[in-house]
Amino acid sequence: MTVDVEDYFQVSAFERHIARSDWDSLPCRVEHNVDRICELFSDAGIKGTFFTLGWLAQRYPAMVKRIVAEGHELASHGWEHTRVTQQDPETFRKDVQRSRETLEALSGQPVRGYRAASYSIGRDNLWALDVLADAGYRYSSSVVPIRHDNYGMPGAPRFAHLVAGDRLLEVPPTTLPVAGRNFNFGGGGWFRLFPYALSRQALHQVNEAESQPCVFYFHPWEIDPDQPRVPGVGLRTRFRHYLNLKRTYPRLQRLLGDFRWGRMDEVFLGGEASA
Repeated sequence: MTVDVEDYFQVSAFERHIARSDWDSLPCRVEHNVDRICELFSDAGIKGTFFTLGWLAQRYPAMVKRIVAEGHELASHGWEHTRVTQQDPETFRKDVQRSRETLEALSGQPVRGYRAASYSIGRDNLWALDVLADAGYRYSSSVVPIRHDNYGMPGAPRFAHLVAGDRLLEVPPTTLPVAGRNFNFGGGGWFRLFPYALSRQALHQVNEAESQPCVFYFHPWEIDPDQPRVPGVGLRTRFRHYLNLKRTYPRLQRLLGDFRWGRMDEVFLGGEASA
């Protein structure tokens, strides 16, 4: 169970409408929403992984400390949600090092995992996986084996596999092949779009028929139907971002009760997680 800790104004689809220089002047809702998620996880008796932006961690250290104090894994989501497709290797290296060092300093815990903004590692920038391994990360969850207009690498493996000369474990979110094409059943907008019963059936199939663990993700803004509306965005972006926000929290309650969930490091790194 994973959470991509970013606020509503940091979503990649809004980057043409909201300048990074304006972020500090906008109402930030992430801390309150993360508090709600921690309560949700506590009620369900589960621990998860929080892929957290360094930009947010630096401004809300109490949020980071609560995540760790409640037994969840803290992982990196980069510094300020810049897609890897917009970075060269040296810029990316500095980004992932800065975010990791900041998160470790604030939490007092090792940061082993990384997830790229908008799953922006794919066929044309696989060099990023070597950079992550060089920087000391143990796993990544950044490549999605689907065809999508904004991201995806359809030919990539669907399940955890070694990359970067076997130095890094890549752990994709859960997908399921339907009519020869992989569909995302690992969270995000897909979880809000499809009926819950379909997501539950797909996750059960991966667990039972393929004997594989599922990787699910969501964002704090997805449980916040009262978030400010961003003006000027296109119809498709509005649909993807605001669809069924009121239904996300109760669906998550059902999801947490229907499956057993754990932290990424404990599920995929095993004993190394407690080292």
